[in-house]
Amino acid sequence: MTLPSLRDGYCAVVFGGGGGVGSALVRALEADARCGAVFSGARNPSDASSSKVTPFQFDLEDGASIERAAAQIGDHAEVDLVFVATGVLHGPGLQPEKSWTALDPAALRRAFEINTIGPAMIARALLPKLARGRKSVFAALSARVGSISDNRLGGWHSYRASKAALNMIVRTLAIELARRNPHAVCVALHPGTVATALSAPFSRSSGGGGQFTPDEAATHLLRVIEGLTPDASGGIYAWNGEEISP
Repeated sequence: MTLPSLRDGYCAVVFGGGGGVGSALVRALEADARCGAVFSGARNPSDASSSKVTPFQFDLEDGASIERAAAQIGDHAEVDLVFVATGVLHGPGLQPEKSWTALDPAALRRAFEINTIGPAMIARALLPKLARGRKSVFAALSARVGSISDNRLGGWHSYRASKAALNMIVRTLAIELARRNPHAVCVALHPGTVATALSAPFSRSSGGGGQFTPDEAATHLLRVIEGLTPDASGGIYAWNGEEISP
């Protein structure tokens, strides 16, 4: 997958490069001959797989670490693509709620910290680093279940609400970004159901039927990014390019 709408030698930054989708994005970008550099961020970054990839450390819950990473990246290159491939659905003290009786303040705070606040802080630090005068992109992983108008089943209160809040953050960022950098695009992206640790407990079949591999998901997401123009900024888009209603 190549991104000809970005400049030749473009610079990409992936926050969450150690996760399933994030690591697949790093691999896909590294394989693109038109990509000049990939910065791959993780809490515990791995060694670089090639000279094109520069690992960096960040903690989604530590704003100072995000600012340090942004400064490090900005010292090396003008950024053409920022992809926030982070998120949490379940873990210690956090499980998707089946009923309002399961609502818990600590779980709600955890979901918003990871799914909303962390990406917002990345945007605060990295949007000023986006290239001007040509297409540049800020994209954050969201989810279809964050659509208020599409919610017909209920449940999963924390995850739905935190992703809906992320979608609003992206929309609001896009409005301001258009005034400062009219060639830039700022979007939320739904990858579909991907065979990662995030979705594993909720797979409908032990064989992962109906799921994308991380590499397939990365290809889909980059294809969507390639087709976006500044007019699309602020929207929520599915893996197949379909716009999702807020």
